[in-house]
Amino acid sequence: MRILKVISLLMDYPTEALAMGRQELASAIKEAREISPEQRRHLQALLDQLTDSALMDVQEAYTELFDRGRSLSLLLFEHVHGESRDRGQAMVDLLAQYEAAGFSLGVKELPDYLPLYLEYLATRDALAAREGLGDISHLLALLAARLAERRSPYAACFTALLQVAGETPIKAVEALREQVASESRDDSLEALDKVWEEEAVDFLKAEQEGRCGAQPSRPGKAKQEEAVPLHWIDFNQETPAQAPVREAYHG
Repeated sequence: MRILKVISLLMDYPTEALAMGRQELASAIKEAREISPEQRRHLQALLDQLTDSALMDVQEAYTELFDRGRSLSLLLFEHVHGESRDRGQAMVDLLAQYEAAGFSLGVKELPDYLPLYLEYLATRDALAAREGLGDISHLLALLAARLAERRSPYAACFTALLQVAGETPIKAVEALREQVASESRDDSLEALDKVWEEEAVDFLKAEQEGRCGAQPSRPGKAKQEEAVPLHWIDFNQETPAQAPVREAYHG
């Protein structure tokens, strides 16, 4: 399903490749019949904003939006399992699902990174893709509502995905509007400092008890010093040609 590839690229960390592929992406959005004309306009508006602005500006805005705090994390299991041990097993299971479908990873992202999951679904048939989106529709609606609350144009990606999944985006977002409006922002300096303090305490306690296995993790999806975007997608290819994953995430 080509529109899922488009949304995957729009949702990923912005790079020069996005501007280079602007015309191709715009054509794909225009031709997408899985979503309404209104949803197509919103996606086109996001594409225009990302490619008309200076790259460093959109990269900074992206990082501020998705990488500060956990409420807008694009790591699916962040919202389901948090930092629990169940997250590691969920990662392994998702990797197995990818590999069984012949979808191998060659990018430096965790398997539950939403743009990567969308890229995987784009290689499946329409029914399987819709079912895959249906499995996470509650998370898509929650993220759409939170982005709408912040008046972010990225909300268009999530409302479009809800529509592909067979949901009514307006109803799905409205149902969560009151909940989201009452939430405390977790991307303020005060909130981030509190998380760091709590994780530092947990780390020291684990070290004292001889159970420490890893350094405390930063909330959200940490960017590499040199960001590695998802591989550019050839719309004529059914599956990506990438090296298989050698290591699974263990939480």
